[in-house]
Amino acid sequence: MATDTSRPPSPPTRPDTPHSVGYFSVPFERFKRDEISDWASGFTLLDTMETYFDSRLDLIQRQLSKHSDRLKMKAEEKFNDVFKKDVLTKLKSQSGDLLPDNVEKEMQKFRLKMTQRMTSLSASWQSAKIIRTREKITFFTGVMILLFTALMFGMAPQWIHITYTVLAGYLLPMRAYQYKKRSWHYFLFDLCYYSTILNFVYIWFLPDNAALFVACYCLSHGSLGSAVITWRNSLVFHDSDKVTSLFIHIYAPLTFTVIRHFYPNAEVRFPALKEVPYLKPLQAILLSGIIYMIWQLLYWKFVLINRRTKIESGQRTTSFSFLLNDKRGVIGRALSSVPAQYREVSFMGGQLLYAILTELPAVFLLYDSPFWSGAFLLLMFSVSVWNGGGFYIEVFGRKFERELEALRKELAEATARSSSQSSPTLGPQSDDDFSTVAGSPPMNGNKILSPEIASIELSSESSTTSLPEVESKKDQ
Repeated sequence: MATDTSRPPSPPTRPDTPHSVGYFSVPFERFKRDEISDWASGFTLLDTMETYFDSRLDLIQRQLSKHSDRLKMKAEEKFNDVFKKDVLTKLKSQSGDLLPDNVEKEMQKFRLKMTQRMTSLSASWQSAKIIRTREKITFFTGVMILLFTALMFGMAPQWIHITYTVLAGYLLPMRAYQYKKRSWHYFLFDLCYYSTILNFVYIWFLPDNAALFVACYCLSHGSLGSAVITWRNSLVFHDSDKVTSLFIHIYAPLTFTVIRHFYPNAEVRFPALKEVPYLKPLQAILLSGIIYMIWQLLYWKFVLINRRTKIESGQRTTSFSFLLNDKRGVIGRALSSVPAQYREVSFMGGQLLYAILTELPAVFLLYDSPFWSGAFLLLMFSVSVWNGGGFYIEVFGRKFERELEALRKELAEATARSSSQSSPTLGPQSDDDFSTVAGSPPMNGNKILSPEIASIELSSESSTTSLPEVESKKDQ
């Protein structure tokens, strides 16, 4: 078979001698890819699955495994601390002799304390496993929902609105429960949830109401659909909160696009379509504007007025307070420049203007064109995929980089400790010194690291630095 000259040359293989370890120390050699796996690079789909999905899942599992290992090490440290402080200290007299009479009593106390602490650590360890399993289930469910939605869109579009209802019946109550626990439930009064409820009222109770259909169509393609860009929704399959946000904002325009352009004999199931063969721009904007103003008045009265004390005290968070405190965002900076007494009015007026502007493409273009409706959905979905890719690469990439840096420091510290103890080899003596790595041959402590790693001198304070943690931020 002819050799592909366009393929870059493979990196040189590692010599058998233990002193040539390249850029990584010997423990990293067990993570080296076998050359037999290079056959997958000839297939674009397989390569994408390997480098995108598998690697991201591996990063998530790596973090949780590290958390489990850290809990095990903590349990061992607790055992040593308790044994030294609570047992040996009490068993020794002032002269340093052991007191045999108190041995049994002190050992019973010791066993009781260790049982309590190990129970607590075991609960934390099990919770990490539960989180890992839950994220795997969320990832699987998200991918399968996307697949079935695409299949239904092409093969059975009359099931899209049913799927929309079933998914909302699960995801929205879960979001209400989670937001209530975090005191974020005032976000549930936003326009997107109000529009979602109106969508279901039209689909299941008033399918012959032309005015409600026009309002739902415009709001779904306007404020809800554009929120994918405004709120930076991300297609992150393992995060149920991000999946729910994307579902709320993208499934509504998908459903009404199907009802308008792809539903077979749609006039039978949704009689309002007979009365609206095309949209009248002023009438459509006026109807959606009336629906919007009803929501805005209710929101102003029951949230901004009746709950003002809780909001100002910081007990509750709303979209207005969230955006106002976001000094890095354009909206936050604009609101900060407005006098305090006019900020709420300015915010509501800006929302109304935003709603009208985002509805213009639906009124003048999307309602009459299946092609441009599909292009609109593809654009929104592409933005969410791009944001999701950025989340995986930026967040997990930086986290993995910091983990490697922390591991490099730990290996350097282990080498320094081994050298200070005049140990000629890194033998299987202690788990703390990373000496039980499978397949690691005994080597001199000064040569266990590559020149790039061994040349960095660490300060004494670095030995007590814990591994960095990356905190996730709520993304609406």
